[in-house]
Amino acid sequence: MYGPRMRDFSPPSPRAARMSRRAVLGLTAAAPLALAAPASALTTVGGERLGRSGVQVRQPAGLPKKLTARSWIVADHRTGEVLAAYNAHRRLAPASTLKMLFADTVLTKFEPTRRYKVTDADIADVPAGSSLVGVKPGITYTVEQLWLGVFLRSGNDAVHVLSHMNGGIAKTVAEMQARAEDLQALDTHVVSPDGFDHKGQLSSAYDLTLFAHHGLQNAAFRGYCATRTADFPAGGRKTFQIQNTDRLLTGAWGLGTYKGIIGVKNGYTSNAGNTFTGAATRGGRTLLATVMHPEPGGNGVYEETAALLDWGFAHAGAAGSVGALVTPLSAGGAKASPSPTATGAVSPAKAAGAGGGSSWGLVGGAGGAMALLAGGAYTLRRRRATNDQGRHRG
Repeated sequence: MYGPRMRDFSPPSPRAARMSRRAVLGLTAAAPLALAAPASALTTVGGERLGRSGVQVRQPAGLPKKLTARSWIVADHRTGEVLAAYNAHRRLAPASTLKMLFADTVLTKFEPTRRYKVTDADIADVPAGSSLVGVKPGITYTVEQLWLGVFLRSGNDAVHVLSHMNGGIAKTVAEMQARAEDLQALDTHVVSPDGFDHKGQLSSAYDLTLFAHHGLQNAAFRGYCATRTADFPAGGRKTFQIQNTDRLLTGAWGLGTYKGIIGVKNGYTSNAGNTFTGAATRGGRTLLATVMHPEPGGNGVYEETAALLDWGFAHAGAAGSVGALVTPLSAGGAKASPSPTATGAVSPAKAAGAGGGSSWGLVGGAGGAMALLAGGAYTLRRRRATNDQGRHRG
């Protein structure tokens, strides 16, 4: 249902390398046949270049050089054009950025003014070590207050309450997975609605950007992710203030507020390290940037996101595109059809190209064979992230 998982590749043995070279030579001799094959025979969601490893950009001038993230992407929110990307479909632990999919799935189900009295059972299954907003059994909350807890404090307790209101964790997870498939976010495997570290819970920079892209089309989603502070119920008439943990939005930790920032969601777990999808508007243009798993410590995930957004605003007019944010199936998007990608990543699909509705296929002949071999030899980097944000999780 979810497609094959990302595979770890080790460098080929000398014998395997010789066999690979012979295979390439054989394909070179058969190039006319390979080139005659349809260009869309092997495709990747959003475009063939997004299935490649390494930086994909048409106009690299000014692109930040000191990026440590294992995966990142910059896209135009209005047109859906992907301006630049690095390992866009690499499957990685998403942390709380997965809450964007949760919101995109559940947000419209309940009126913001609806009131709900929390029970012990509603928060009994919140994972230990989770980020919490401070939901307490016996207190009545509005749906709006619970969503503020989700967006501002990344509260797994608020996520679980809303999930139980929605029919339970299992039902919510199934609906999130179905929503991801409708969006053609096929790198995503949902295990829990909160983004906490669970075995097999994965997404990608491309998919997270899709979640933000579609979530921001909802006025309530935009309002919640742009809120800096709010008062949260503490029982009776008492409240306490909660602050958004998005440092580009609040300017916390010495960063300063990013000019034009409108959200959307950050995340941290000990497994994922830092993840972040940000959106900003300048001069009538709104850009999205997702950064996953940079080197641990400090403000790195925000600084790298800001650098990518800066590049996008400076060069978007001339950057061209290397792919596109695809249209959901429910809105008439071309249906995905699983097939291998150049990097060995899952979730390939036949996808519409930016602006013109065309699709990108892997290059035929020896060039395509070399791309496949290069992708097959790609070695995944692993880092053990350290906790630089106290006990914030999920």
